[in-house]
Amino acid sequence: MTTHTDETTTTEYAPERPARLQWAQHAPEVYKAMVRLEKAVRQGIDPKLYELVKIRASQINHCAFCIDMHTKDALAAGESVERIIQLAAWDESRHFYTERELAALELTEAVTVLTDGFVPDEVYEKAAQHFEEAELAQLIAGIAAINAWNRFGVTARMAPGHYQPGQYR
Repeated sequence: MTTHTDETTTTEYAPERPARLQWAQHAPEVYKAMVRLEKAVRQGIDPKLYELVKIRASQINHCAFCIDMHTKDALAAGESVERIIQLAAWDESRHFYTERELAALELTEAVTVLTDGFVPDEVYEKAAQHFEEAELAQLIAGIAAINAWNRFGVTARMAPGHYQPGQYR
């Protein structure tokens, strides 16, 4: 149990859930390959945009560890608190984002959810209007990468709250 004390109150927080599995220790070559993938993806995507994409995919996938990590990295990269807060409702908060960012967020949701088994043509075409083909390929790779990271984080039940910005770079 975590205790927080300020000048007027003491709050008892629920205990942190332990991780189910330290997957990176048990599959080190997979982890190293994921890190290499992440570095390759990062080379072709605007860092702030990529953090927004990673936060949004992580919200959809309920990966608390990744939400914690990428929110902190976005703030460290100069992203505003307001835009990060609005990400969960970006479609209702469109005026916080550029058309390019909106296209990336819409593509992120389509690739992440895949409930219909495909990415709708109109979503893809909108993204293609805002990104050159090489950038679009990098963006799609980045969305796929964060979805893979999310699945490791959620399944292994990685605990949020301990990450420091830039820790895994």
